[in-house]
Amino acid sequence: MPEGHTVHRMAKDQAKNFAGQTIHVSSPQGRFEKEARLLNKKKLVDIEAHGKHLFYRWANPRAKRPRPTVMHVHLGLYGKFRLHKNPPPEPRGAVRVRLIGDDRAIDLNGPTRCEILDRAQLETLKNRLGQDPLRSDADPDIAWRRIEKTKKAVGSVLLDQSVIAGIGNIYRAEILFLLGIDPEKPGREVKRSQFDELWQLTSDLLKIGVKYNRIITVPADQVSKPPSRLKRDERLLVYKKTECGRCGTRIRKFELGARTMYACPKCQK
Repeated sequence: MPEGHTVHRMAKDQAKNFAGQTIHVSSPQGRFEKEARLLNKKKLVDIEAHGKHLFYRWANPRAKRPRPTVMHVHLGLYGKFRLHKNPPPEPRGAVRVRLIGDDRAIDLNGPTRCEILDRAQLETLKNRLGQDPLRSDADPDIAWRRIEKTKKAVGSVLLDQSVIAGIGNIYRAEILFLLGIDPEKPGREVKRSQFDELWQLTSDLLKIGVKYNRIITVPADQVSKPPSRLKRDERLLVYKKTECGRCGTRIRKFELGARTMYACPKCQK
């Protein structure tokens, strides 16, 4: 499943290609046909990301009180976008929705959710989502209040999208390694100073991820090439590693929060 940096990068790139345009919307697969008719030939105002969720805001001039119609997309494990130059090719596979703008088109296959939300549904969903370090309206104090009260391991809490939105399995391993925090440490034993470092580091790493469209956690002073040229095994410090690059200790691999965790038992006491 794409982590938060990928979803924010999608929102940024798609907004560049489609925002402000009148979009032709269709559902080649047919499962979004009714909704597509509602959106077809309307202006796409903007695209917003929150954690692993995308929100497309469409102008709705027919509404009695004009306000945007919102299309919500959650890619899940199998969702994928394909970008095309116009005219787009024949749909490939089960295309849930196709958006055609002035110069580009995009197909969406296999999302977990693709739906139109009314105002109440949008508010309910937003209230379920945690604080997103990439958003300017994020409030880290809200996330801290959740973490300081829980007995759950901090490594599990970081995957809880209702606490901090956007962190996935790779980021949680890398963040906790960089901070020297034991993934199994209960959230309520994390100090406020540690949380503040965690929040800032998460924000910094996600911004790097958006910029380069890939997860890069290795410090710049530890590599001798530009970040864009780093290979996958050069971009990460602990995830799927066998030995710790700092101390040489064998990396511990275990299940935590229903996902495989990687940690150095020496550096993360």
